[in-house]
Amino acid sequence: MDVVGVDIGFGFTKATDGKESILFKSVLGEAADIQFRLPIVKNEAGPCMHVEMDGRAYFVGDFAEQHSDTREFTLDQEKLLTEFNKVLTMTAISNLFDSYANVNLVTGLPVGFYKEDNQRLMKMLKGIHEITFHKGDGTSESKRVNINNLKILPQPLGSFLNLLMNESGKFINRELAKQKIGIIDIGFRTTDCCVFQGMEYVQRGSSTFNTGISESFRAIAKKLREESNVDIELYRLYKAVETGLIRIRGKEYNITKLRDKVFEHSASIIATDIARLWANDWDIDLIIISGGGAMELAKYLRPLISGNIMPVETNIDARLNNVQGYLKYARYIWGSSEPPAEPVKK
Repeated sequence: MDVVGVDIGFGFTKATDGKESILFKSVLGEAADIQFRLPIVKNEAGPCMHVEMDGRAYFVGDFAEQHSDTREFTLDQEKLLTEFNKVLTMTAISNLFDSYANVNLVTGLPVGFYKEDNQRLMKMLKGIHEITFHKGDGTSESKRVNINNLKILPQPLGSFLNLLMNESGKFINRELAKQKIGIIDIGFRTTDCCVFQGMEYVQRGSSTFNTGISESFRAIAKKLREESNVDIELYRLYKAVETGLIRIRGKEYNITKLRDKVFEHSASIIATDIARLWANDWDIDLIIISGGGAMELAKYLRPLISGNIMPVETNIDARLNNVQGYLKYARYIWGSSEPPAEPVKK
């Protein structure tokens, strides 16, 4: 029985089975007939993102962004759960396996939606799913995914478990497990905060705030619309935010100062929310900043947070912290001897 970790975020979908990992944008598009492809372009080594499930065909991730006339991207938790989650999960898992995947799965939900959506997601994912992949060479391949066992965690717990365990799911940081830990998991739409004391979940210090990096992206998109008269989808701003530059209709716009300003504003809001939430948790031993949003906001947020903050490693992709923790936990509860993951396929 294989074990898999999957993390469905508003921004990105992440999955790993320990042998390889996959990461793609959480975007679905209407499948279109691509009439021509240059034979010199070889895409088959990467993940297949033209899928069909439950009688409907989709382009997924960057493939949808490039080829679909109609694209869907959501910042609504209900829509992400009911319309996106299953397609994104099965697309990710199926790209990690051949024709049949019999897996034990660990995935997660935002803290604020865990109680409400836990059983709904369980019913949605557990069992057998059929998915068809349509390849660039015109051939199709049908796959079957059987979710045999399923464990759903509050999302930030993945980052904590990633620090506590090795690749085999063995506890290697017993001292950390005894401490009171605060986790700030910055996502695209939300920021999840959790407190664990001696590995016990502390409800009082755990919550979800509706402030992620999407608010900053939205402010950047608004300014660019004013200057260029072009509406830019939020999920197309990642590269521009990273480099500080974007080219629109042949003209280059420098957004470095704007980016820094809006990130400082978002960090200030998050810091205020955390200070209020953790007002009685002044005895936290260590604060961990994680999540995809940490890659952008951590340097703005750290000076605003009081406490012992674990340094954010810049040589790793923080978007994978939760999903790697999910896999380690899957190995802890179900067992596996698989080797560490290969580099991420994007």
